Amino acid sequence: MRSVYLLLYCFCLVGCSTTFSDDPALWEYDRGSLPKADMKLNIAGLGPCTDNPDRTLHLNSMEPVTILVHGCFASAGRFRALAEVFAFHGQQAACFNYDDRDSLMVSSKQLISAVKKLNAAIPNKNFTIIGHSQGGLITRKALIRERESSLTGEDINLSLVTISAPVGGIAAADHCGSTFMQVATLGLIVPVCYAISGGKWYEITAQSDFIQKPGKLVPQVRDYLKIVTDEKNTCRRLDKDGSCTEDDYVFSVEEQYMNAVDQDKRLNNVELQAGHVEIVGDHKIAPRKLITILQNQGYIPQTSAKRKNDLENLLVVLYGLK
Repeated sequence: MRSVYLLLYCFCLVGCSTTFSDDPALWEYDRGSLPKADMKLNIAGLGPCTDNPDRTLHLNSMEPVTILVHGCFASAGRFRALAEVFAFHGQQAACFNYDDRDSLMVSSKQLISAVKKLNAAIPNKNFTIIGHSQGGLITRKALIRERESSLTGEDINLSLVTISAPVGGIAAADHCGSTFMQVATLGLIVPVCYAISGGKWYEITAQSDFIQKPGKLVPQVRDYLKIVTDEKNTCRRLDKDGSCTEDDYVFSVEEQYMNAVDQDKRLNNVELQAGHVEIVGDHKIAPRKLITILQNQGYIPQTSAKRKNDLENLLVVLYGLK
């Protein structure tokens, strides 16, 4: 029984509960250098990168679309500022929203459906899908061949980016996948794991087929950038004297590698030291490292010299750096 309590303590660190912003001031964002929208779409799960209850997408039908997929403790509004950074560079973004207590197979199926509907509605067939953390697991699983309703037959060009995704399984959840622990706790560990993590409780363990049999990406994926964050000695919050009050460590480097995933010839691993939240930005943290990587890899245009000051000013405003 002590093991169950230990599991409850440790696994709470990676449990999920989606949060939303109900502040109307955060329900819109500056479309920056985006071309004028010429179509409106309502697609289940897909909408603007805000928590606006109106989930109508306003897109230019002739331009590519970047789809952002959030991780735990998040929602579409999590990427509101990042969507504005994309807009600054002339790129339109949409965000995929899902219940982060659902099975990852369910969430990835919902993403497949949303991408298919978007692809059917928009003449431009070029999409980049970017998933952070758990969103990276969902994103990659949505783009594999070995599943029902895959994107294999679609006329579509895809680029995949995963960021800080535990493709090797979440170490803190190992007890949930342990046969020994199920026997030792007389099966009590299963409802505990479900209560903490929801329908994905077993999928996120290293022992699951979800992790051990990741599948091969559909041929429409032209390239795959996997950003691996070394999160040791990172800090999310500092107090007034500069001491760290909350670290930014969630997943180890080892949790972010998996041979069956990494052997894909389309994949490019980029490893860097960055915190789990730092890499995508948060209040008081601008995602400069992510922007640099995406620009160096060709996913965001390089910022022209005459606009660099404008970008820096935008980051200051968006991420509350004043």
